[in-house]
Amino acid sequence: MASLTLRNVVKKYGDVQVMHGVDLDIVDGEFVVFVGPSGCGKSTLLRMIAGLEEISDGTVAIGDREVNDVAASKRGVAMVFQTYALYPHMTVYKNMAFGLKQAKTDPAEIDKRVRDAAEILQITDYLDRSPRNLSGGQRQRVAIGRAIVRHPEVFLFDEPLSNLDAALRVQTRLEIARLHERLATTMIYVTHDQVEAMTLADKIVVLRDGRIEQVGSPIELYETPGNAFVAQFIGSPKMNFFSAGDLTAPAASLLGKDINANMQVGLRPEHLTVTDTTNAVVDGTLELVENLGEYALVHLLTPTNVEFIAKTEKPPTVAKGESVSFGIKPELAHYFDAESGLRLN
Repeated sequence: MASLTLRNVVKKYGDVQVMHGVDLDIVDGEFVVFVGPSGCGKSTLLRMIAGLEEISDGTVAIGDREVNDVAASKRGVAMVFQTYALYPHMTVYKNMAFGLKQAKTDPAEIDKRVRDAAEILQITDYLDRSPRNLSGGQRQRVAIGRAIVRHPEVFLFDEPLSNLDAALRVQTRLEIARLHERLATTMIYVTHDQVEAMTLADKIVVLRDGRIEQVGSPIELYETPGNAFVAQFIGSPKMNFFSAGDLTAPAASLLGKDINANMQVGLRPEHLTVTDTTNAVVDGTLELVENLGEYALVHLLTPTNVEFIAKTEKPPTVAKGESVSFGIKPELAHYFDAESGLRLN
């Protein structure tokens, strides 16, 4: 196991700079998730940690050792990719043992490591099968097992669940969480799915355009997002944003806040509750209801034509095109600077 330290890490492709001075400290044994929209640099950053991409400037250290000039195979990391990258002509056992065999590890030690990893991942019964006879979830477990047998100091996961269907994603996500608890090894996990990030991470790193926007625990990022970008990225459905003119006349007094034109007010869909017009912070005309059984997603339009969503236990009783009023507990509202997007409270 090992900690990981990034200092002023920069990546350039010719004259184009894609990573802009990233600083990050990851504690030994921590499960850290990189999240952000496509093209934000999360996979590039992971590949630089792995040694698959050269850094243009700055330092990467694993434990007490700077690894800028250390080959990927010597860094003590193991990577699980989006594609399983299994050898189709080899059995599961041989796929998992291949890296150790190439490193000339003692055969008895190889056998022990493969069987121990197979037991952890519950794939012992599949060791003699070929990859084509496995499901997607089983293949992904084999790919993870191939990483486990190396006894790495750091595990790196690059969107490992994106090729699985919804049910398998949930199942494999739980298996990865249990794996981390059992191995207590440093893990870095890249995803664009904030639900995966919220459920797996000890610490989330939110990236945008090659820069870190915020680092914190899932609950910290949910309750106190540092800017409007993080506020909208963390949470599902995403946070609603309103200007002063989009809210009802009594909104300021109900929220206990002086709301002005330089401010954006953020209200999470799950915090909005149906109320009467006297206690309404925002009004909306009903546009669409997604009835999902345990809750409903209510799509509305303010009188100023701002779209927003309320997440309610039951669908509203009003008809499409009619008005619905919503209130919120004052302590659950968020405020951001309209120009910079920075948090105001």
